[in-house]
Amino acid sequence: MEIKFEYTRKRSEFGRPCSFSDFLAEVTVDIPPDPSLADDFIPQDPVDFAVQEGPVMALHEVNTERAQVSIQGVNHVEGGWPKHVDPKNSELTTRYREEVEREEAYTKCIQRLGIVRPCPDPPQSPPEPPRATAVLSLQVVEHYIRQNNTIDIYEEYFGEEEEEEEEEEHPSAKTINVIRDPNAPKRMATRMSWHPDNNRAVAVAYCSLDFQDSRKDLNLDSYIWDLEKPYTPELTLKPSSPVVTLEYNSKDWHHVLGGCYNGQIVYWDTRKGGLPMEMTPVEFSHRDPVYGACWLPSRTGTECFSGSTDGQVLWWDIRKMSQPSERLILDITRQDQLKNALGAISLDFAPTMPTKFLVGTEQGIIISCNRDAKTPPEKIANIFRSHIGAVYRVTRSPFFPKVFLSVGDWTARIWTEELMDSSSIMETKYHTPYLLDTCWSPVKPAVFFTTRSDGTLDVWDFLFHQKEPSLSLRVSNDPLLSLSSQDNGRIIACGTKQGAVTLLEISPGLCTLRKNEKTLTSTMFEREARREKTLQDKYKERLLREQERLRARPEEKEDPQEVFKQARVDFLSSIKAERRRRGLADS
Repeated sequence: MEIKFEYTRKRSEFGRPCSFSDFLAEVTVDIPPDPSLADDFIPQDPVDFAVQEGPVMALHEVNTERAQVSIQGVNHVEGGWPKHVDPKNSELTTRYREEVEREEAYTKCIQRLGIVRPCPDPPQSPPEPPRATAVLSLQVVEHYIRQNNTIDIYEEYFGEEEEEEEEEEHPSAKTINVIRDPNAPKRMATRMSWHPDNNRAVAVAYCSLDFQDSRKDLNLDSYIWDLEKPYTPELTLKPSSPVVTLEYNSKDWHHVLGGCYNGQIVYWDTRKGGLPMEMTPVEFSHRDPVYGACWLPSRTGTECFSGSTDGQVLWWDIRKMSQPSERLILDITRQDQLKNALGAISLDFAPTMPTKFLVGTEQGIIISCNRDAKTPPEKIANIFRSHIGAVYRVTRSPFFPKVFLSVGDWTARIWTEELMDSSSIMETKYHTPYLLDTCWSPVKPAVFFTTRSDGTLDVWDFLFHQKEPSLSLRVSNDPLLSLSSQDNGRIIACGTKQGAVTLLEISPGLCTLRKNEKTLTSTMFEREARREKTLQDKYKERLLREQERLRARPEEKEDPQEVFKQARVDFLSSIKAERRRRGLADS
């Protein structure tokens, strides 16, 4: 539930001056000492106290209004002579006269800068301004001087350039902590979820995903860790089956959603301990491990959905988990047959698009789904044939909802939903090790992170470098299976195959938004989308011409052997030409 309370205050009450008054001190509470309580305390020896004997001083500066005195001939001021004017001391009088003249010159300068006059037509002879206007202008200038709204001589005009220079420091990262699995048979840290309250804690799902893992005494617990006390879990979650994924509820921080290895969905209320509040029945749950579970931004904050490699996406309400409220079969042939379904290995949902979600499959295909469609086949809105192997992670951009990022096989790719049935608009280079996880930076639109199977974390900034990562850091000797970033983008959590969660703090240049960076990133994505659309149109046009050519001359069929022989001749001729070129170069 969302509980709101609005504080209202009249506009006339803002800016009222504080009125202070003097009154004598009085004793409000007098608690006499109780000697019997001394037995409950342990004397501390030695004891050091810091005492400040001198009074605390502060520096104050005040703009005061000085009397405008004109010392010409007779120096007469109402109420007596000025303090610094002595008729008998000519040197002191001269010094004061120079000071007054400097103040008058400064006042006239500010008067010219502060008063904006319309530009009239040039007259024949410059008229003399009326005396009343001059007096009024002087009063306005004096008012601005009293309000300290004059030119700030200490203003730094090149602060932004200095900040940019500071941000252009070499990208770096440092390890600030390592959270390890407290159990002896080490398990994989498969998923991390940050606490919505200022990321003060992190929930880590521990599970072994090795095929037919026969290790005995394998613990089933997962943990919630407090970052201020990283050596002892704040709460131990005790499921009936190992948890593959965990997710905090952004509306109700005490609710944690989990997807189990046996296909069940379970949730905890952290206020009531580590035992599950409720779990789904086995007969109505998934038949394979649940690799993705997300909360939905419903009015009650109790709805969620899950995806599994059994080819189903199920919707649940934690108030009634006896059976799913809705079901979707991931059949891209749109026949709604479970035997044709693709297994979901990653799931992404963005609150900015409440009716759409993305599913990454084991077959390397990304499915864009729309829950508001009328029939189940229509809910599969679009298909992206992305990777050779499984799509380990798919996630939308927090700045551009139609742009999403996927990772699988040896590359990470960026896609846009504006281009249907096309290839990615941008991609990283092919790595030797597998890429296992990825996530966007929540503060910089062109920055994302990837993890590799050799234990390396890569930080990419496509706005500046597209062929190489801005930072590569060897975090562990074990594969990095999971990755998660805090809301400020400064702390990155990496989970390894041996259950260690490494917390890294990256340099400010990689987590500070620069000027116009969002606009430049949007322009870059639009440019790459136009380029990809142009290539796609040219390919379709070429394919259409080829089909028309074959229809026009159906009797002409190319012999495969002839094509092979011609390719062989062309290949050998190119090798001979290259040898001749190198021979001439050597000679």
